[in-house]
Amino acid sequence: MAYASPSGTGRLSNRTSSRTTYQIVCQSCHKSTTIPFRPTQGRPVYCRPCFKVRQQGLSPVAGVDSRRLAQSPPPRSEDRRAVDSAPVGDVIFSQLPLDAAIKSAISRMNISSLTPIQEQAIPHLLAGRDLIGQARTGSGKTLAFAVPLAQMCDPSVRQVQAIVLVPTRELAIQVAGVIESLVSPRGIRVTLLYGGRSLKPEYAALRNGTQVVIGTPGRTLDHLRQGTLDLSSVRFLVLDEADEMLDRGFALDVEAIISYTPKGRQAALLSATMPEWVSKTASKHLRNPVTVEVDANLQAPPSVEHLVYTIQKSEKLEALRTLLDSRDDAPVIVFGKTKRGVKQLAKQLDTLGYPVGALQGNLSQNAREQVMLNFRSGSAPILVATNVAARGLDLDGIGQVINYDLPDSELLFTHRVGRTGRMGRSGEAVTFITAEDERKWQEIERGLGKRFTREPWQAARMPVNHR
Repeated sequence: MAYASPSGTGRLSNRTSSRTTYQIVCQSCHKSTTIPFRPTQGRPVYCRPCFKVRQQGLSPVAGVDSRRLAQSPPPRSEDRRAVDSAPVGDVIFSQLPLDAAIKSAISRMNISSLTPIQEQAIPHLLAGRDLIGQARTGSGKTLAFAVPLAQMCDPSVRQVQAIVLVPTRELAIQVAGVIESLVSPRGIRVTLLYGGRSLKPEYAALRNGTQVVIGTPGRTLDHLRQGTLDLSSVRFLVLDEADEMLDRGFALDVEAIISYTPKGRQAALLSATMPEWVSKTASKHLRNPVTVEVDANLQAPPSVEHLVYTIQKSEKLEALRTLLDSRDDAPVIVFGKTKRGVKQLAKQLDTLGYPVGALQGNLSQNAREQVMLNFRSGSAPILVATNVAARGLDLDGIGQVINYDLPDSELLFTHRVGRTGRMGRSGEAVTFITAEDERKWQEIERGLGKRFTREPWQAARMPVNHR
């Protein structure tokens, strides 16, 4: 499995263990987990509950939830919905021109129904149309492009036929897990390209022949310039989180990568937000695209309660402690603005005894993956992060998002608060506004076309339960 990576165990990212584990995606339930041995390329790997079920002679087929059989909660994801009924994947996709192996893989994912973005986008993509797709975070966009991608790749052709560009390493690993589960039964190989790790495994994977590449722009462009990646046979190009991919930070690299692909290839752009400028920029890369918009006029999930507080800058840390002391068992994400600020804030909270991890761009890939593993497992349920955690990551059950520092735009605000209130669950978004933030907050409200009720923190504060 090309996207497995070693990581130490421990509560915080800077604490390591002598025991090395490897993060993988279970071939049966598609849940991210760790194993104590190095996985072998091309061989399926299973989590402990699914492996136990297989040992008992029960194949993890459609309609059989191996984690439930193992007395453990079923997996949850924006692209997988656990069900207790008979398999329905084959019924849902029976009318679509899909390979039998893909339909079987979908059935094993226990998909009970198509989400609106999947229902509208998949037929257009299977028909060969270019597509611009907009749907909020948690709507199932990954599967919307992964199913057509799996169908159009030819396992007999040992060349790159599909490329998916994503803004972050974490999102790359997550997307790879979904695509791998769909294409591996057909013998199609997936290779991940992202920074923060050695190039050697990527060189080897590309030399051995791969049909699908999932990469971040910088590392992908490095391979193209070195001549280790050939995109001349690409038939399908995907820009996930397209608004960020075409923004100033990535635009030049993305444009350069696109120039290496054939003009006749198909393209899909998907994002939770799709500003008008994105559509204009994308028009030169797409041919007569169909536009699919789901909840296009909703700037934030309706199940999110917004609490906006005017606060003195010197009071922010104590206010954050108040919120964290009154939290329930649900995970919390605290958004900061800078890498240095996030690192410092996480260190302060750790010193005060809070179970916290920090996610920011200066971490090594192994450290970043360990932080996410600790967060998902519940050993460090408070995540202090830069905007790297605002997009795409498969983070279910987030009870509260705290904007400790304001984002730079209404789009980032939308992505941040979209981390909570997902898949029908309720959530809470807390935003701190200092005197220095007033102008920026007004710009965000104008961009959203909405005014939020706010009150002074002193009037709303609760007694701090010091630890």
